[in-house]
Amino acid sequence: MATDYDTPRKTDDDVDNDSLEELKARRSDKATSAVDVDDFDAAEGMELPGADLSNEELAVRVLPKQADEFTCMSCFLVHHRSQLAREKNGQPICVDCD
Repeated sequence: MATDYDTPRKTDDDVDNDSLEELKARRSDKATSAVDVDDFDAAEGMELPGADLSNEELAVRVLPKQADEFTCMSCFLVHHRSQLAREKNGQPICVDCD
């Protein structure tokens, strides 16, 4: 919460003069908080284990392996050539698996 340091500070006399209603209103203003709706939206899209996904269709476009990529023979992931650590028995190994 931002604090304005240029405003005059209240003295003890000013605090005693505050009405009970003002104090309750200030307390309720500070107590209210916004609920992040995105958390609830994300939870709706989650699938439970064992759910029937037979009617679902994937909307992901799969690209074939490019000329500057290789498949690691340890983790079987496709990496860019810059991730090639070594070749073991003629099989490429990525830097993560090395």
